[in-house]
Amino acid sequence: MQTIDLILVGLGNVHQRLLYLLDSRRELLADRYGLRVRVVGAADSRGAVADRDGIDPAALLAHKKAGGNAGSFSGGTPGATALDLLGRVRAGVLLEASPVNLVDAEPAASVVLAALDRGLNVVLANKAPLALRFGDLRRAAQASDARLAFSATVCGGLPVVNVGTRDLVAAQIRRVQGVFNSTSNYILTQMAAGQPYADALAEAQRRGIAETNPRLDVEGWDAANKLTIVANAVLGFDCTVRDVQPVEGVANAPASGPDGGRVRLLGVAERRNDGGYDLSVRPVALPREHKLAQVDGWQMGVLFESDLFESIFIAIDERGPTGTAAAMLRDVVNLARPDRG
Repeated sequence: MQTIDLILVGLGNVHQRLLYLLDSRRELLADRYGLRVRVVGAADSRGAVADRDGIDPAALLAHKKAGGNAGSFSGGTPGATALDLLGRVRAGVLLEASPVNLVDAEPAASVVLAALDRGLNVVLANKAPLALRFGDLRRAAQASDARLAFSATVCGGLPVVNVGTRDLVAAQIRRVQGVFNSTSNYILTQMAAGQPYADALAEAQRRGIAETNPRLDVEGWDAANKLTIVANAVLGFDCTVRDVQPVEGVANAPASGPDGGRVRLLGVAERRNDGGYDLSVRPVALPREHKLAQVDGWQMGVLFESDLFESIFIAIDERGPTGTAAAMLRDVVNLARPDRG
């Protein structure tokens, strides 16, 4: 039985769901993979808690849902940070799911780099460090022989990064097109059915899918982050989210296109003759028979076009944080397997 000790950074919806999975799938992880996965540290915006013998995930989850925080949990330290945890407790993997900051990716980027410098493997759900500092993170991982996994950052549970990096071997990818954001896709689907934009957005917020401040989703920046990660990790194209031009949202998108075409917020990476890629995010009217035109409501989908594998299309219907949390757990397990990761 192999023991993997985790530090969780951020205790929002994704890591709360991960705590549930660590508790409910404990026996499955042991029986199927020979893994004992423990949380030895956790930090949120209010404090941190560490226990080298392991923190009960169900107890921490219940404490958080009752309005508590990491600092107020038994043994916790109010005001302590994730960086403090790195000096207080030994772990094998740091999982980062704190809020996205597209200005400078902080404090997540500093925490991730510090963990990599110490030789910890890192699993990310937070897109900002990858969208702004992908090269820095990869170099830090290589320098310390640590490993970096982030399948949860692109379309939650949909294995976009895994398909692109593991399954398109030796292919020249000509184009990647994706409906990367479920909130904006739901809004566009509702608009096509006759609902005004403001009402569709309000309904998405009522259901808890759209954030109280939904700008990352509806203005196209969440999709741009994901496209940037795909460009770096899958296409080998060195870029940041600032290289995605244009980035347009859905507020002023038409309800439908010519001849009944379906409007989708499309992230596109198009290969140029010089080997680079043009990156864009904007509403596009697609013919109804197009694979991505059939991605409705809360669904997300990605279409890879390459010389060897022609067209590969994958999609997911994901209405909450479970898929993203499960993708983080998938990364933890794959990093522990000698034949994977």
